[in-house]
Amino acid sequence: MLILAAASLSAQAAPKKAEAQSERRYINLPKVVQAPFSDGVLVGNTLYIAGRIGVDPKTGKPPDDLEQEIRIVLDGIKSVLAEAGMTMDDIVFVQVFCPDISLYGKFNDVYKSYFGKDYPARAFVGSGPLLRGGHFEVNGIAVKR
Repeated sequence: MLILAAASLSAQAAPKKAEAQSERRYINLPKVVQAPFSDGVLVGNTLYIAGRIGVDPKTGKPPDDLEQEIRIVLDGIKSVLAEAGMTMDDIVFVQVFCPDISLYGKFNDVYKSYFGKDYPARAFVGSGPLLRGGHFEVNGIAVKR
């Protein structure tokens, strides 16, 4: 009898745990241009960050200064993380799209300053042209520590 009661309680708890892990919270920051996607989707402790480009919010275009463009991209990612209660240290994977792979070193120079001693896994992918003439589009996955 006791075993049946324990099994029944366990069976009731399992769906609630699964439900909590699949519950979604959509994160949407103020946008320069309205687009049909969320900036991030938090599922359990995992945040999926949509691709971000480095456009100046005043002009809707990338700034002339490449370093500033990179900072806009990475600061945008920080903002999405903050909305989910996370930091750059919670990122586990980053994917960077860049139409000019010769900018790899320049991107890394700025990118390194956003992390401590441990870096997330990352892919730097040569791509075709990016939206609004951007040089970088970055997306990622973060897991709350």
